[in-house]
Amino acid sequence: MNLTNMLDYNSLRKLKGKIKNIFFYRICGTGMGACACLLKESGYNIEGGDNFFAPPMSDYLKKTGIACHKLSEISDKYLEKFDLIVVGNVVPKNSDDATRIENDNIPFASFPSVLGAFVLNDINTVGIAGTHGKTTTTYFMAQLFEKLGMNPGYFVGGVIEGRAPSSLGDGNYFFIESDEYDSAYFEKISKFRMYSLNHLILTSLEFDHADIYNNVEDIKDQFRAIFPDITKSYLINHDYVAAKELWDEFKKTGTEKKWFHYGEKTDIGPEIITADKTGTTFSLVLNGNKETFFTSLIGLHNILNISTCIIFAHSEGFSVDKIGTAVKNMEMVKRRQEERGYFKGALFVDDFAHHPRAVALTIDAVKIKYPGKDIHIVIEPHSSTARSNIFQKEFADSLRGDHCVIVVKPSKSTTVKDCSNLDCNKLVNDLRGDVKIAIIIDNQNELVEYFKLESKENSLFLILSNGTCAGFWQSDFVRKFLS
Repeated sequence: MNLTNMLDYNSLRKLKGKIKNIFFYRICGTGMGACACLLKESGYNIEGGDNFFAPPMSDYLKKTGIACHKLSEISDKYLEKFDLIVVGNVVPKNSDDATRIENDNIPFASFPSVLGAFVLNDINTVGIAGTHGKTTTTYFMAQLFEKLGMNPGYFVGGVIEGRAPSSLGDGNYFFIESDEYDSAYFEKISKFRMYSLNHLILTSLEFDHADIYNNVEDIKDQFRAIFPDITKSYLINHDYVAAKELWDEFKKTGTEKKWFHYGEKTDIGPEIITADKTGTTFSLVLNGNKETFFTSLIGLHNILNISTCIIFAHSEGFSVDKIGTAVKNMEMVKRRQEERGYFKGALFVDDFAHHPRAVALTIDAVKIKYPGKDIHIVIEPHSSTARSNIFQKEFADSLRGDHCVIVVKPSKSTTVKDCSNLDCNKLVNDLRGDVKIAIIIDNQNELVEYFKLESKENSLFLILSNGTCAGFWQSDFVRKFLS
């Protein structure tokens, strides 16, 4: 690799104000596009390129006025007019794109470094990190603080109906999904380490991303690197052993900062009082007082996520009454229990869950929200970790219940080192007797035939994947029949 022109966070900080024209290389990714929009909003001249452009990100970029180009049509001469190239982490090491970027003699950097150095360093930044709930909680925070009369900025790594995935706000609060995944092929550290965080919220912490981490201690090391630099407050879910261990390790060294915790297994809560298809009533202990809230949200994972927001808002001085009113009606990010349409009366629900714990919690939430439905769980192990045998037993445990299970066989092998592929045959065999049916489906055509056969007035298909589920969501069936 030729990294002569690579700029890290500290180098970028020194150049702030001197760099004006920025090109985003592979701009149509969720994080890249959101970052590009924020920098455009901050006054930078932004253009970008990608191999293809697809909604909704392409629509947001167009609406923002960012010029986008096919990378195959961009010459090296054209790139020379830019002060900086921001490189998406979809660009692989030793690829033709990486070679081009390194040899163009133009400074380049990752989007987390650019975002932290040029935008986040000067505002009150709240990082929402953790294995589960980052996207959802970040969006809940933005909604809550808007309803509390603030003008928060936000950066959400997901698609939001009717609004852009990022907004600058007024700087008093900026909520950012703080991903533990690495930043770029040349910057193999977690994105959140460049975000200049003032507050850290840790919703959960367990092993994931086995393609880049060997164990949960490796992930904890990424948090260890930023814990001493948090300037204002920490809020940590103590239900997760690894998260609690970080609390124990660092609280004694950061007594001048504010520390808050919560969790279903703690005295703080949340404690769910009632839950049905209309919403959830739950309690939290705030400043020693047990307070009751109602929200339209359903499922333990969503109640934990909204509890995070409540505790943080209360710690910032907002009253329980105002917070209680604000959380009554909350919207979800797309692909989180998202109703996608009906076929022959059967409801299709799309969800991003791809980790065993998220799978189990999502299934529980859907059963509360849609009582009496004949539920079919369709799961595509899509991520590299999910495609491996690391969670072989855990997936079986998470999928047991009074429903049907359809496993969509992964189309490619895992990239996790020293791991075998998930054994789909063993998974369905382990489930048989504990579910109504358990079968493997190999491709999109077989999946569509299953839907056609099993679609009835009372059917609900819950499709769990952080991918396209064998291309189903882009299929002719969805386009022609799902409405």
